[in-house]
Amino acid sequence: MPNLRIVPATVDDVPVILELIRALAEYEKLSHIVAATEEQLRATLFGARPGAEVLLAMWDAECAAFALFFPNYSTFLAQPGIYLEDLYVKPHLRGKGIGAALLAALARLAMERNCGRVEWSVLDWNAPSIGFYKKLGAVAMDEWTTFRLSGPALARLAG
Repeated sequence: MPNLRIVPATVDDVPVILELIRALAEYEKLSHIVAATEEQLRATLFGARPGAEVLLAMWDAECAAFALFFPNYSTFLAQPGIYLEDLYVKPHLRGKGIGAALLAALARLAMERNCGRVEWSVLDWNAPSIGFYKKLGAVAMDEWTTFRLSGPALARLAG
């Protein structure tokens, strides 16, 4: 695709990363829980101990999409893996292969890093994304239930 470039994000990309996070949250009907700020993203993505990495998809001169991911580990495989936290393509640029190109770039990165797998979650109502992922060969892990501990429950458990 001559119009498409996949590049690692830099600290200068923080404003566009936040813009894409907010757009994703709006699409997922979760805008009310977005608390991220540019300062937080600078510190947590590009600070002394980065918690995640970001790939950006550039369509001509426009930032079209992003993938935010971080390492995980499989004890059964005894290999590292990659957890894809977020993948988002701007609505007016969907259908051009940008999401598939981002996932392919992430798959190449996983192979370079000797990862055993790439995993992610998708909201159960998001039929277009589920269909897209299945078309790529991804398998739904329906027998697993995701749990989350946050806010007061996290603080309470921490003591």
